[in-house]
Parts: sequence; C-alpha cells; structure tokens
Amino acid sequence: MLRVTDAALAKVLELRAGEAEAETLALWVEVAGSSGDAYTYDMYFQASADARPNDASERREGLTIVVPAASIDRMRGSILDLSRDVNQGGMVIQNPNQPPPAPGSPRMGPAPTADLSGDVAQRVMQVLDQQVNPAIAAHGGRADLVAVEEEVAYLRLSGGCAGCGLAAVTLSQGIEVAIFDAVPEITRVVDVTDHAAGTNPYFEPAKK
Repeated sequence: MLRVTDAALAKVLELRAGEAEAETLALWVEVAGSSGDAYTYDMYFQASADARPNDASERREGLTIVVPAASIDRMRGSILDLSRDVNQGGMVIQNPNQPPPAPGSPRMGPAPTADLSGDVAQRVMQVLDQQVNPAIAAHGGRADLVAVEEEVAYLRLSGGCAGCGLAAVTLSQGIEVAIFDAVPEITRVVDVTDHAAGTNPYFEPAKK
C-alpha cells in the first residue's frame, strides 16, 4: 500500500520519540485533496487503536503505518521518502496515481507566442533560475519559461523531467509552489512539454 524507505522510517521514529505515549502512536497518511494533476497529503501521529477494520495498516520496526480506507485506492503503490532537495527538506510521497482532471481545465496544452520581456515573466524566470533549476539539475532536469499570458505561466521541462510519468507531481508540488509564492500574479502553470519524446525519467516532488 505505502512503502516507507529506511531513511524516512528513521526520521518518523525520531519525530515520534518526542510525542507523549509515543509507542501507542501510528503514522497516519491520507490524501487530503489535489492540486492540479497531483494529490496532496496529510501525515500525522494518531493512536494505532483508532484504525478501523477497513483501513490499511502495516507494522514495521516498531512503527504502525495507517492509510485510511478512503485513501487506499488513491495511494496504492506509493513510496514515502525523505526529500533530497536541500532547500525543501521534509517528506515526499511518490505516488503513481493521479486525480481525475478537472473538466474544462487541462494542464497540458500548446503555448502562446513567447513574450518574456515583462516584469512578471522576468520574476518567474528568476524563480526558475535561482530556486527550481539548481534543485532539479542534480537529477538531470530543467524547467524553462516559454511564455506568460495574463495569469498563466507556460513551462517546458527538459532533461530528466521530460518523459517522466510523474512529472505532473514534480510540477504541482514543487515548481508551482515556488512560482505562486514568489509571483502572486501567476495563478496557473501549464506544462507544454512533449513528454512522449522524453527519456531518463526523474521524479522529486516537494511536499507542500
């Protein structure tokens, strides 16, 4: 249901040790909602005894991990790991499942004619150059601004990010967050990458 890497398990046990009655607490992981083409999550400590019969639970090296019944199908095959992004830190969930697309609002699409001379475009490019690309370059990925049209930024992913089946998660949980925080004029990010032509998949989502 949810595989936890050794590094993530050690971190969770370290955090749980600071809680009252730590030995009675399980790590609960559930889908909280969605952002674009990726799920968002809640992770928290709660008593193992609170798990219901339909919840999925597994015990590993002194830690019980619980996925509530409503999240089981949406999290099947996921991996909980520590982020390798030194700027983000924390936990990341690699999930092969995606929420259904919102009607009438596809993420993928053609980009308009590029015009990167405006103030908003320049600030988006600064976020990509200073925050995003240094983090994903170590894994062979790169994100470039193609165009800005009103409140929409159009990006093209290249290198290891092109062709990754989970690139939408990287986009929504990492790149979008950085752009939205720094450039509030941008409210939507569209990926115009031809992922069908990509190779060397890369995946490093950032927990919101």
